[in-house]
Amino acid sequence: METTTNSMLKGLLLTFLVIAGLYLAKNFLMPIAIGGIIAMLFLPFCKLLEKRKLPRLVAIFICFFTIVLAIAFLLSIFGWKLSPLINDFEKIKEKIIVNGDLLQQYVFNNLGIAIEEQTRILKTEKPSYTNMIQIIFESMKYIIANTILVFMYFFLFLYYRTHINNFILRITPKSKIVEMEQVIYASTHVTQQYLFGLAKIIVCLWIMYSIGFGIIGVNNFIVFAIICGLLEIIPYIGNLTGTILTVAVSAMEGASLPVLGAIILTYGIIQFIQGWVLEPLILGRQVKINPLFTILALVFGEIIWGIPGVILAIPITAMLKIVCDHVDALKPYGFLIGEIKK
Repeated sequence: METTTNSMLKGLLLTFLVIAGLYLAKNFLMPIAIGGIIAMLFLPFCKLLEKRKLPRLVAIFICFFTIVLAIAFLLSIFGWKLSPLINDFEKIKEKIIVNGDLLQQYVFNNLGIAIEEQTRILKTEKPSYTNMIQIIFESMKYIIANTILVFMYFFLFLYYRTHINNFILRITPKSKIVEMEQVIYASTHVTQQYLFGLAKIIVCLWIMYSIGFGIIGVNNFIVFAIICGLLEIIPYIGNLTGTILTVAVSAMEGASLPVLGAIILTYGIIQFIQGWVLEPLILGRQVKINPLFTILALVFGEIIWGIPGVILAIPITAMLKIVCDHVDALKPYGFLIGEIKK
């Protein structure tokens, strides 16, 4: 009994130390994890190019430019719909002022707060321009630095993949080498399965947003549905950005407040379906994780690493399950995380 208790305490202490380490070292580990996941996604494409007699360096550069082109394509679509906002900024400003006046009147009528008092509160809470510029500058510096690191890790992981693979096999006992090769292959494959599952969710989002925006009567609703779906690559923030863009353009085109409210309501309903139905059933099943631990992984990832943690949560959990399935002492945990076999 005492031995079992000591083992449990050691396990809890180790878990706590791992969680603390992940949190404290997130600025160091996040770029490595993201670069590694992207490298795994592009590994089949890179191998295909190498089989075509292309040097590894050239194949990796082609993979890199493929990513850059994909990002440029998304930004061009985003900019295409954002340009009317920039061109008609004054018109949008007038609409914001009108709607702001209506909102202030609504607050006065229903909450009894005088318009003068509302104005005073807004002025008091308004942040200084210096602080805003400093926050924006720090954020941009952080994003640019981490983006450069991610691409560097992506490049180096693909280039030195054979060297890293040989190192892992060298530190593995000879009796476990075949099993370790299976773990490496399965870990790489599950990341690609995650991408396939994400593509399924994007298609489902296209259909749901098209139906929702179409019923509401949003102009160019198919274009906005495509934008919101594609931005799912960045969980939560992506869909929210697409919805804000839809609301802003619709407001500029003269949409009424009920229509704008309906757009936001549509976003909320679709987010609920996506988070509690699509992701557990599609992504979880694609990577052989049950819905309960899919949701737990997403919540835990957000708490530890924020938005990047949400992006990485499912593929990392899937790789953790593979390791558990191949280590005798951890097999019960792999069973717990995995799908229920009927």
